[in-house]
Amino acid sequence: MRNPITIILILVLFILLVLIRVFENELFYDPYLSFFKNDYLHIDSPRREVFKLTMYTSLRFILNSGISLGIIYLFFKDKSIVKFSAGVFGVAYVILIGLFLYFVIHPRQEDYYLFFNLRRFLIQPLLLLLLLPAFYYYKLKQ
Repeated sequence: MRNPITIILILVLFILLVLIRVFENELFYDPYLSFFKNDYLHIDSPRREVFKLTMYTSLRFILNSGISLGIIYLFFKDKSIVKFSAGVFGVAYVILIGLFLYFVIHPRQEDYYLFFNLRRFLIQPLLLLLLLPAFYYYKLKQ
């Protein structure tokens, strides 16, 4: 059985992830939040400040990644898994932010759906949802 303090810390970190999502409108500059809530496939891309948008998107990714790494560490207590996860987050950020900037700078309606899904990996902790079961399965097989 896990230590109750560890379980509480994991729950607190998950609550922090939820709070980032709940207060996203207040915490981050992102004109795409309201854009993608509407019928975005039939309207033009919103006005945006590219630098400001990139900085806030990066901040959100860093916050989500840091909290995710904390959850991974508390769940597995294995520094090699955390190092590997940090590498995955780093490589994912470089690739995703490059693609994100391409879609922000060159908006085309036919690319909105792809941009919508790519943007999700930057602003939501989807990598955590992929890595946790993968590492759990890896640990079971050891």
